[in-house]
Amino acid sequence: MSAAHYVFAGGGTGGHLFPGLAVADALRRLEPDARITFFTTTRPLDRQLLAPTDYDQIEQPVQPFTLHPLRLAGFLWAWRQSVQMAKRFLRERGVRAVLGLGGYAAGPAVIAAKNLGLRRAILNPDAIPGRANRHLARHADLVVLQWDVSRRYFPPTTNAQVLGCPIRADFTAADAAVGRKQFGLDASRPVLLVTGASQGARTVNQTLARVWPAFHQAHPEWQLLHLSGPADEAEMRAAYAAAGTPAQVVSFTHQMWLALAAADLVISRAGASTLAELTALGKPSILLPYPYHRDRHQHANAQVLVQAGAAIVVEDRCVAEQNEPDVHAALGELADRAHRGRMAAAAGALGRPGAAGDVAAWLRG
Repeated sequence: MSAAHYVFAGGGTGGHLFPGLAVADALRRLEPDARITFFTTTRPLDRQLLAPTDYDQIEQPVQPFTLHPLRLAGFLWAWRQSVQMAKRFLRERGVRAVLGLGGYAAGPAVIAAKNLGLRRAILNPDAIPGRANRHLARHADLVVLQWDVSRRYFPPTTNAQVLGCPIRADFTAADAAVGRKQFGLDASRPVLLVTGASQGARTVNQTLARVWPAFHQAHPEWQLLHLSGPADEAEMRAAYAAAGTPAQVVSFTHQMWLALAAADLVISRAGASTLAELTALGKPSILLPYPYHRDRHQHANAQVLVQAGAAIVVEDRCVAEQNEPDVHAALGELADRAHRGRMAAAAGALGRPGAAGDVAAWLRG
């Protein structure tokens, strides 16, 4: 009997691909011979993230949805081409199931799977579903939610289950002592981790350059591990050196689970995957949601943690000087170990570290 074949459709951002990779890895643990093909966008990031794996990749011509009169014809042509390509692949390869990862690149394969009567699911890790997921939900057998608050955005007949946002198994096995050793941190002192996701977040970086020296002066026992992103690494090193304040500045790490495991407190954006990782590890956090999204979905994500008592939200006003007082106040509040402990317990209660395995099991049927 030949190995089962699965298609994972989506891409364009790490927020779409990382949960898919987590499910793919979980599927391989359950079914080592499984064939897995990712249907992606043409963006270089998709090739970059899939290159270290042995999963196949097919770039689709599909484009973001538009009603612009000068671009509508191109969108429709690319959509039809992508659906036909997916349908042909699914039929010829005998694909067992399709998983939509979110975004416009998930659409063609999910629609093709419905036309062929194949098992199909979509991941919806954000509190507020994007336009693509709202459309695809009516064509999916299962919509995987990270949080129950998302149900109200889908029709009542939708089979929506709160399984969580899939994360890699490395996060659930991460060890604090190993993480501190990896990043050259003292094993006996509390650690503040600052991260703006893989590319960094400039206003978060600039805010910490102002806040950390004063906080460290008041709380010299604390250590800082700052994942700055490559663009701001040199600037952040220089800022902390000029302030005479010790800090471990790293542009990027492929072992994010070790950085999180090492932390006693985290300052970050509020992307869905980041919050899944924070809650799986039970980490208290100060969240500065990305301020430029029209639907403010990171703000909605953050509110789930705030309402559970797992996080404090600070509005990113896009100017470090304006962010400084609120971030400094939040850090001062969470310097208290008992307070952090209560928030850590609340975060852990939200975590669903088994999400990737649950989704993989559903795909197998």
